[in-house]
Amino acid sequence: MMMKLKVCGMRSSENINELIKLNPDFIGFIFHEKSPRNVIELPQVVIPKNIKKTGVFVDKSLEFIQEKAQQFGLDYIQLHGNETPKYCDELKTKGFKLIKAFNINADFDFEQTKDYESYCELFLFDAFGKQAGGNGITFNWELLQKYKGNTPFLLSGGINNTMVKNVLDFNHKKYKGIDINSGFELKPALKNIEMIKEFKAKLNNNKMNYHANEDGFYGKFGGAFIPEMLYHNVAELKANYLEIINSEAFQEEFKDLLKHYVGRPTPLYYAKRLSAKYKTNIFLKREDLNHTGAHKINNTIGQILVAKHLGKKRIIAETGAGQHGVATATVCALMNLECIVYMGEVDIARQAPNVARMKMLGATVKPAISGSKTLKDATNEAIRDWIANPEDTYYLIGSVVGPHPYPDMVARFQAIISKEMQVQLAEKTGRNYPDKIIACVGGGSNAAGAFYHYLDNENVALIAVEADGLGVATGETAATTQVGTEGIIHGSKTLLMQNSEGQITEPYSISAGLDYPGVGPLHAHLFKTGRGTFLGATDAEALDAAFELTQLEGIIPALESAHALAALKKLTFKTNENIVVNLSGRGDKDMEMYIKILNTKQ
Repeated sequence: MMMKLKVCGMRSSENINELIKLNPDFIGFIFHEKSPRNVIELPQVVIPKNIKKTGVFVDKSLEFIQEKAQQFGLDYIQLHGNETPKYCDELKTKGFKLIKAFNINADFDFEQTKDYESYCELFLFDAFGKQAGGNGITFNWELLQKYKGNTPFLLSGGINNTMVKNVLDFNHKKYKGIDINSGFELKPALKNIEMIKEFKAKLNNNKMNYHANEDGFYGKFGGAFIPEMLYHNVAELKANYLEIINSEAFQEEFKDLLKHYVGRPTPLYYAKRLSAKYKTNIFLKREDLNHTGAHKINNTIGQILVAKHLGKKRIIAETGAGQHGVATATVCALMNLECIVYMGEVDIARQAPNVARMKMLGATVKPAISGSKTLKDATNEAIRDWIANPEDTYYLIGSVVGPHPYPDMVARFQAIISKEMQVQLAEKTGRNYPDKIIACVGGGSNAAGAFYHYLDNENVALIAVEADGLGVATGETAATTQVGTEGIIHGSKTLLMQNSEGQITEPYSISAGLDYPGVGPLHAHLFKTGRGTFLGATDAEALDAAFELTQLEGIIPALESAHALAALKKLTFKTNENIVVNLSGRGDKDMEMYIKILNTKQ
């Protein structure tokens, strides 16, 4: 979990300036006359936009709140009194983002929170006490297990610098962070900045973060390393993507299309014969049954809606195996938008069925004829197009690669995979998480989606399988984590295949979707921190795994997915383990290769 930190009860300009250096998520100002932290004068300080200014009010009039919100430039309104849902509705109608505080004791009825859910971005759960607006005392956090609502919450009430373990150990799916105040004060409204700094450092050191921060970094990987000519394009997307995808209108349309157009949820299939062979429980997450035949459509549905909200009329994309190209052409046809897909000349030849699909859908397929004439080069051409056409064009990237916010945005759209897995595993096994998840990795979007809701669950082993090609020792490989080093490719700092001069080394794989010379920054972070286990599968091993699944279960996988299946021979399992293999795509696009192999066996 990415822990949110709210520091409340601020008043001194100098104190606030020191706090800003620690980059909390929220700074709270209390507007309550009975509080010793009541704010009267406007602090003379400029607070960065990424830190949300929050006003705390107790049963104040709408006019009073509006006045203070305008005077202080508040981003959030926190209500700490007996405000009704109707009152919250009126504030929400005026455009305010709301946090509703509830005072918790053993008799608290959590059913009452339901009336506030549609109006509040967050709840804040505090101790029950004599004073409105916080009492600086703790309460039994386990009472919050009775909370079954959908609105995320912050913990408050007497938190101090001795409670790092308590804060980290508390577990609830809607728990998003903490609110600190009197436990870190030299005197009312004057915080001990060094104590907060030490406390925050302990939180960060004790719990690894596997999600992108505000600048798009996963640890030391990620970011947006882009030429000046691309700045406008990327800055426009970064400034708007979260607000767009978190809006009610976006979510309604996104969910509707995933259900009625894509065909979600995809099944979680128990593979009986495969399980018997490997003497464990193997489930296949059937992304191959999506409309267009792969996981790629999850992301293109999401991004085409973002493009619409940004007013873009022309869509460009890159593709390797062609699945992302087909998915992009599909959603462009659906939304009546111009579509240009860049594809390496080599990939065009070996993925002819997908090229035909793209053209039938109305897309223009442009060959990349430089370099290895594969995915890397198609991406280069797409970026050049985007630079030349910044105003009307949206670049629909197909994986968790590229400059921020693309890796984070694509992962969020693909997260539907692991979100469904949680529900399906609970139904089938009585537990919402597996022991191991196995997924192939090129750039890594299907793996990011399969891992997403389990990143912070250390009980789940995350197994990523790269393309060893003809073998790592031959140099004909795409196994980035085995042969790559840190560098920058397509606007992101990550692990990539490069020579001593920093020039990209050409990748090789039988699978067009895995021959990218890098991995997304999330996967570089998972590899470097040890959270993910990265294996490799050669062309031959992937082909064997493809034929094994076909003949045992009657399912023909994409060559990309076959790499994940090949890991089954490389791992050891207990008989009672639950293993999920993300079957990212179907194999009809690879039939020409499969036919060649069949012919050689005859």
